[in-house]
Amino acid sequence: MLSPLRAVLVLSFLLTLTNLTCAADRAIIVLDASNSMWGRIDGQPKLEIARDVLKTVLHAVPAATELGFMAYGHRRKGSCDDIELIVPPAAGTGGLITAAANTLKFQGRTPLTAAVKQAAEALRYTEDEGTVILITDGLETCNADPCAAAKALEAAGVNFTVHVVGFGLTQEEGRKVACLAENTGGRYIQAANARELTDALASTVAAEPPPAPPPPPEPAAKPAFNFAPDAALTETGPSLDRDAGNAWEIYRSKPGGGRGEWVGTEYGNDYKTTLQPGAYQVVARLGEASVEHQVSIEAGSVAKPGFVLNAGTLIVTPLASEGDEPDRSATVEIEHPGGARATTYGLTRIVLPAGEQKLTVKIGSGAVTETVAVGAGETVARKVVVGVGHVVLNAFYVPGMKVEESGLDVKIFKAAKRIDGTREQIAYGFGADSRHDVPPGEYVLVARMDQAEAEQPFTIKSGEQNAAEAVLQAGVLAVSAPGAKRIVVYGAAKDIQGKRKEFGSAYDAKHQTTLPAGDYAVVAEGADGISKERSVSVRAGERTELTIE
Repeated sequence: MLSPLRAVLVLSFLLTLTNLTCAADRAIIVLDASNSMWGRIDGQPKLEIARDVLKTVLHAVPAATELGFMAYGHRRKGSCDDIELIVPPAAGTGGLITAAANTLKFQGRTPLTAAVKQAAEALRYTEDEGTVILITDGLETCNADPCAAAKALEAAGVNFTVHVVGFGLTQEEGRKVACLAENTGGRYIQAANARELTDALASTVAAEPPPAPPPPPEPAAKPAFNFAPDAALTETGPSLDRDAGNAWEIYRSKPGGGRGEWVGTEYGNDYKTTLQPGAYQVVARLGEASVEHQVSIEAGSVAKPGFVLNAGTLIVTPLASEGDEPDRSATVEIEHPGGARATTYGLTRIVLPAGEQKLTVKIGSGAVTETVAVGAGETVARKVVVGVGHVVLNAFYVPGMKVEESGLDVKIFKAAKRIDGTREQIAYGFGADSRHDVPPGEYVLVARMDQAEAEQPFTIKSGEQNAAEAVLQAGVLAVSAPGAKRIVVYGAAKDIQGKRKEFGSAYDAKHQTTLPAGDYAVVAEGADGISKERSVSVRAGERTELTIE
């Protein structure tokens, strides 16, 4: 259950992101995953608010929108290159984006200018229209000019737009990032606290108000109302309850038929109102079911049209394995008659058009698809067991010495190789104790910390709790080279061409990295063009410090 504060914020962001994306066919959300997102707005960590907002809003984005997801600062501390397009822009990516946001580690710097540029390139902004939505709680920390970048993107782009949502920035700070939006024709929304965040989003981003309905007729000559529609699930069934939550969408009819000007949308099966005489297109909608009729309003009489939705109710209980509690993180996708799709999360109750429903439930990397028949007026309850097991991933420098650093990268691949010798990746994560839901089968954990990598096969059974641990047989090398502009680490051995393999570098006078145990050559490149080289041995499970004077 969301707190009142968080519910308000979620609603505000819902208005924001829905309105920002609905005008664009292709968009990328760029999320600030830097360490400062652990800060709080009215007692709630900003990162938690962002995750809740994404989970709530994504199913409301128009189905045709190709939406992607990018983050920065989520894998490495102190890196200006830590930018990743996690979900490429495509239709129906809500579940993927929600899952990706829930695995992010908030720990790095704020290369927001470079992230916006990379998002623009991913959208092919010089060829197609596209929108970037940047959510940030800090200013640029990687020596880039967001204002100049925005001007360049606007000049080269095809109707390219950046919207910026700021968390807890002062007015002066806000001006330094607002130019990203202003220089591309977008919007900047600033909030110093929860109340201001709510007000800013509601007043700045909400859609333009619809035209006011025409004034009611003179009460002396007209009844109190002239339109009282009624909706039912079946032809012979009872009317919907007054608080069923059904919607009435009212449009003026075009001269040749069909929807014209939108008049309004109201809710509840006890809805009554007064309309000007004329022809209207009225849509009755409940859940995913809808029916549309033309209604004529005549002076001095009351129109009481009936709408039969020809629909039933489906209740889906998603389970990771038999005997588990309902999985709140499960994605429930329903393709109902006519080809339309609906996506919900966790325990689901939804009204659908009567007929065969293609039901897909996803938990982690596991998915189950089945067909469910729902008749008009029926309530069908379906328990869906995805049958996944649970695995916790870790890596060790040597047995007994766990890698606790957030820079640890873990991936799960199917054990069986494709015909070309590669394996299919099914999941990924960062940091220690990365948890995943995986279908039963044989897998390989690939763990990487900086330059050290190791594999570990493992098996998962349905409902099983398992752990997969890879031993890197690695140590840490810390190099200090006062006055150096760059430090490069090479393997000591040369190949047949006399070349040495590079094991990473840093444009700095200090460099720390994890390396497989072995012998290395470290080169410090000075600003004066003079390079110095030293040999060093790295032992598994040990820290080695090297100073190059």
